[in-house]
Amino acid sequence: MRQMVIRLSCAAAVATGVAGAQPSTQWPIHSTDRPQPAVVDPGAGALPVPPPRDATVLFGGTDLAKWVNSEGNPPGWIVRDGYFEVRPGAGNLMTRGSFGDVQLHVEWSSPSPAKGDGQDRGNSGVYLMSRYEVQVLDSYANVTYPDGQAGSIYGQFPPLVNASRPPGAWQSYDILFRGPRFDSSGTLLRPATMTVLHNGVLVQDHVTLSGPTGHYARPPYEAHPEKLPILLQDHAHPVRYRNIWLRELP
Repeated sequence: MRQMVIRLSCAAAVATGVAGAQPSTQWPIHSTDRPQPAVVDPGAGALPVPPPRDATVLFGGTDLAKWVNSEGNPPGWIVRDGYFEVRPGAGNLMTRGSFGDVQLHVEWSSPSPAKGDGQDRGNSGVYLMSRYEVQVLDSYANVTYPDGQAGSIYGQFPPLVNASRPPGAWQSYDILFRGPRFDSSGTLLRPATMTVLHNGVLVQDHVTLSGPTGHYARPPYEAHPEKLPILLQDHAHPVRYRNIWLRELP
C-alpha cells in the first residue's frame, strides 16, 4: 500500500479522514499476534516547529509554570537545556488550564542509549482530557503489541505505520482532538475522535474512540466536563519533552 507522508498538514488530514473508524474486534486488546505496522522512514524533519501566533504555549523551554502534578502541586520533573524530563516516581504532569477540542503539538525524545524492550522502553503518554491517550514509546526496532506502540491510541488503534526515529532523536506528534459530548443526563451524544501525525506522517486517520484509555480493557464513556487538563504520563522512564503548544478549535 502506498504510504503518504504529510508535513504538518492537520487540516488536510481531517479532510481526508475516515469518519467513524472503530477499534477492530478481530484482535484481542494488546494482542502480540496482530500484524505489525509497516516501518516508514519519516525523513529528517524540521524541529522544533514554531507555534502559530494564535497558539497557547504550554512549554517554551524555560519552566513548568503552566503545569502541576496530579495533586495540584509544583511538578517534580527536570527542566534543563530547553526541555523537561520525566523524573521517575515524581508522578504525572497536568496542565493548569483545561482544554477541549484542540490541535496539539508535542515534541518528545526517548532515552538514549535505549534500555529495556517492549513496553519497558521509553514509555510515557500524552492524555487528552486526562483520559484519552496517544502512546509515547521507543518503537524504533522495538517490537511490542501494535495497539501499544508509538503513535497508537493506546489499546484501541495501532498506528497506520511505524514512523519512529531512533532513541535520542527528537520526534513530534500533531494531534487533532475532538472531545466527547454528553447531554444533561450524562448520555453520550458524540464520541471523541482523533487524527494524529507522527513526525509528519499520518498514523491515525480521524478515528472514533470507544471510550477512555484502559490497560487490557476498553472502559465505557463516563460523562465529564467539555474541558479538562492535558496529562503527560510518568511511566518511570526518563522521556524528554519540549515545544508543547496548542490551538483551541471552535
